[in-house]
Amino acid sequence: MNLERHLQQYFGYRIFRPGQKEIISSLLDGKNTLGMLATGTGKSLCYQLPAYLLEKPVLVVSPLLSLMQDQAEQLKRKGEKSVLTLNSFLTPRQKREGIENIQRYRFIYLSPEMLAAHDVLKALKKLEIGLFVIDEAHCISQWGYDFRPDYLSLGKARRELSNPLTLALTASATEEVRNDIIEKLYLEKVHKVVSSVDRENITLTVETCFSYEEKMQRLLHITREINGPGIVYFSSKKAAETTALYLKQNGIANVEYYHGGMEQEQRMLIQQQFINGQLRVICSTSAFGMGVNKENVRFVVHFHLPSSMEAYVQETGRAGRDGKQSAAILLYCDGDEGLPLYLMEQELPTEPQIEGVFSYLDVTRKIPAAIQETIMQQFSLSDIQWRFMLHFITTKPRVNESELKETMKRYVFKRKEYKTAKIRAFFHWLTAVKCRREGVLNYFQEEKNTQNERCCDRCGLAKDFLQILSESEAAVAKKPYVDWQQDLAKLLLKAADNHEK
Repeated sequence: MNLERHLQQYFGYRIFRPGQKEIISSLLDGKNTLGMLATGTGKSLCYQLPAYLLEKPVLVVSPLLSLMQDQAEQLKRKGEKSVLTLNSFLTPRQKREGIENIQRYRFIYLSPEMLAAHDVLKALKKLEIGLFVIDEAHCISQWGYDFRPDYLSLGKARRELSNPLTLALTASATEEVRNDIIEKLYLEKVHKVVSSVDRENITLTVETCFSYEEKMQRLLHITREINGPGIVYFSSKKAAETTALYLKQNGIANVEYYHGGMEQEQRMLIQQQFINGQLRVICSTSAFGMGVNKENVRFVVHFHLPSSMEAYVQETGRAGRDGKQSAAILLYCDGDEGLPLYLMEQELPTEPQIEGVFSYLDVTRKIPAAIQETIMQQFSLSDIQWRFMLHFITTKPRVNESELKETMKRYVFKRKEYKTAKIRAFFHWLTAVKCRREGVLNYFQEEKNTQNERCCDRCGLAKDFLQILSESEAAVAKKPYVDWQQDLAKLLLKAADNHEK
């Protein structure tokens, strides 16, 4: 089969990017496949092209609504009409119609939580699924940096769907996590395609600041110096908001903040404005970026330390998808390593919280919905801690209460040990004197084989690096900023029109 001819026919490209052809060939040979491709190297093509060649529906499990919406819109812009997204944006009627007519669709996007719904799974069982795709598959792993309980049930759902041909996709996973993904999905005889995590056009730099104020001033200088679009990552919603305001007040145009505490409609709009060039700089938590298909992001700044090397690689990889020179800049201040450790503690329950919640279990081991919010407030449980506890309590019905409690405590202890080790490994990379790129590659069991004149700050960079980077980017066409309520109305009207069609 001439895959290049089909690539040209369906997508207008002449050649594949590294790893794509091998993954597609593996799937067409009927092999379950795990693909690890660097962020921005075209993972979605690895299931979109097989969808046309297999001529059977493709089920895509995606972690973020914004990600599935973006991928669905890209397909529709290319003329594909048989795309269904099952998500919380649908009205009950739209969801019901989508499920009733599910056999009409070539691409079916949904979240792991939606796949767990009885009516959705029942409808999918009637289909002959050509390909079962798990995007951002590292979420499956109990050792992944993002804990999503419903991801852990995907193996069971796959079995209920008669074990269809499966593709697990990720951008950053160590060998340990890759093996855990395979185990959780109950996959056998898996073909692995593991490409390098190295993005040669992204320069890696760490800058030490001696105060919070100096960090802010340095960020202001970076956003002034580099003409192109950029993303600034924070570990705090409040910090993202206040920094966006600070940049605006100091003359940086077209800046907004983005985090998981905002309304879904507003987040989707900000994402679209950034993609379309109406916004130049986004101050965001890690919630932003996974669904952003923007090729010309010139810089990614980490204002706070990421929680792991995996997170760092995922987030910095959103720069320079067009292959042009870009920068990943981490601003470090002494003591910054305390924040990821603190946030880790907020993700997992403490022993007193575990004891407190278990005291409310009734004989059926259920917590009445009416008092769940009261319990969360009483024991100061975050949403993540609460989901974690409910997952443990509801998925082990045959374990007696005392044993379950101790199992949970042991798991929390091991999980904290593991996440602490991840943070320490990243901090070791941060403070090591050797090449930054070499350190990243070594973490993912790779070796540095090529020289790069704009590699990292350890290898030596010109003082005018930011200016050189800025000059390599053509002047950004400044589109007028549109009030988000007005833009949202247009966005929703378009969605309604598409649904009616």
